[in-house]
Amino acid sequence: MTFNGWLQIAVFLLLILAVTKPLGAFIIRVFNREKTFLDPVLRPIEKLIYRTTGVDEEHEMAWTEYAVAMLLFSVVSMLLLYLVQRVQGFLPFNPQKLGAVTPSDLAFNTAASFTTNTNWQAYSGESTMSYFTQMAGLAYHNFVSAATGIALAIAFIRGIARRQMETIGNFWVDLVRCCLWVLLPFCVVGSLVLVSQGVVQNLRPYDKVTIVEPQQVPHLGTDGKPTLGTDGKPVMDTVTEQTIAQGPVASQEFIKEWGTNGGGFFNANSSHPFENPTPLSNLIEMFCIFAIGSALTYALGHMTGSPRHGWAIWGAMAALFLVGVTVAYWAEARGNPQMHGVDQHVSTVQPGGNMEGKEVRFGIANSALFATVTTDASCGAINGWHDSFTPLGGMVPMVNIMLSEVIFGGVGSGMYGMLVFVVLTVFIAGLMVGRTPEYLGKKIEAYEVKMAMLFALVFPLIVLLLAAVSSVKGFGTSSIANPGPHGLSEILYAFTSAAGNNGSAFGGLNANTPWYNTAIGFACLGGRFLMKIPMLAIAGSLAKKKFVPPSVGTFPVTTPLFSVLLIGVILILGALTFFPALSLGPILEHLLMNAGQAF
Repeated sequence: MTFNGWLQIAVFLLLILAVTKPLGAFIIRVFNREKTFLDPVLRPIEKLIYRTTGVDEEHEMAWTEYAVAMLLFSVVSMLLLYLVQRVQGFLPFNPQKLGAVTPSDLAFNTAASFTTNTNWQAYSGESTMSYFTQMAGLAYHNFVSAATGIALAIAFIRGIARRQMETIGNFWVDLVRCCLWVLLPFCVVGSLVLVSQGVVQNLRPYDKVTIVEPQQVPHLGTDGKPTLGTDGKPVMDTVTEQTIAQGPVASQEFIKEWGTNGGGFFNANSSHPFENPTPLSNLIEMFCIFAIGSALTYALGHMTGSPRHGWAIWGAMAALFLVGVTVAYWAEARGNPQMHGVDQHVSTVQPGGNMEGKEVRFGIANSALFATVTTDASCGAINGWHDSFTPLGGMVPMVNIMLSEVIFGGVGSGMYGMLVFVVLTVFIAGLMVGRTPEYLGKKIEAYEVKMAMLFALVFPLIVLLLAAVSSVKGFGTSSIANPGPHGLSEILYAFTSAAGNNGSAFGGLNANTPWYNTAIGFACLGGRFLMKIPMLAIAGSLAKKKFVPPSVGTFPVTTPLFSVLLIGVILILGALTFFPALSLGPILEHLLMNAGQAF
């Protein structure tokens, strides 16, 4: 751990703090349908979309209608992406002549993943997806799935702010305005900035170059497995050329981070030099992951008339972020104690620690920071392999997702997830003083608490049930790369990432099997939609309530004490639910590593 590393972490957090107010104020104007500097260009486009689709922009929806609209849109979008994958061999912008995405369970997994903003990838992008599928399929979902999450967060905030109203907004209007104002303009500019850093953006066929030293590689049969000779040894091919994959990367890269999507154009994701070539591009991508989530705390405070409440939530998020990045940075800088007599340094200038699975150009600090940021949010982009982290270093990303990714969180999803925890925190505070809890002038009653608990229980139920089945059945254990507790961590991380709509992976699990493709696909859907419905129910219920003036018995939600209590509720729920599984996975592996055993 170095001063330079801590300085980079501090600068990153200060940048997030700096963008919170201006971006939050802009988001408020967009969703309150107030005038912005982009209106002369975007307002005519918005009106044209409404005329074409028959949307009445003045129509307000109850939470049930809002939920139905969201679900129908998601189902149609998912089916469209599945179809594009299955017929991509007949579609344009396919210079590599890639065929249909097979098997069908992989296409289902990808469609479910990108529809839910998970962006889990059980395939190698450069050898599976055509340019058309990358742009018209995956990048399209990067926009609309992110916009859906933001729209739902705004609907929840409206439910808190409104008094004795039956409606929480119009889903179609929120979706369109989010895409046109909040996502698209920033992505146009941001993509050009990434291009200036060296991120690729073209439609050329892949290049082939002659390598300096020919290499011997196993010959693969039609089934993708090495061909064996009569002596039982693999038949070897001599390779003299290397294919250089490229394509429309920059345009997908920025929305991947800005919308906390995470799906990479290349299999190596943001560790690939065509996706993330420089330290500046690395900082930009991390900044984008947190920007909207942070700004929504400001939007919450001002739309509900309690700016200090928004900052109290921001403070709780920042504290949890600092704890996570500190543990990850310490664990990775400490290195592996089993490497006796080895100087675990990249150079005499840059201390390295555990550099396995990391890019030398980013080092320990930026690898630990990126892993923490991408799992605090529901992004899933990576610039190093979490499977290669030390046990405790790899546990931090896993725990971040297990806490429902409310530490700034995914665009929208982090905000409404945090608000559910706020409801539970206020309820617990009310129990402490023996009176009906109140939240910003709204009484929190049995219905809201039931919906909040349903929201909180769906996620661990999906994760622990599917991980348990996978850890005892051959179709699950056959995919792990390492035995023992690390193998359990690989399985547990996969389903945590899927149900948490994160999309990152440990990297040591072969998830492209019928079982994992299907199970993870359903985990993505359940983790997204089964948690959205109770959240919208809370929003609808709060919108109907009348305002109750605060009294001496009202627990304030604008103080550091509230932030501390909120952090405690988040940690206790996560610890009580997942601690047994973590004890058998990364915690046990850490103890065994210190005892001299590796996996």
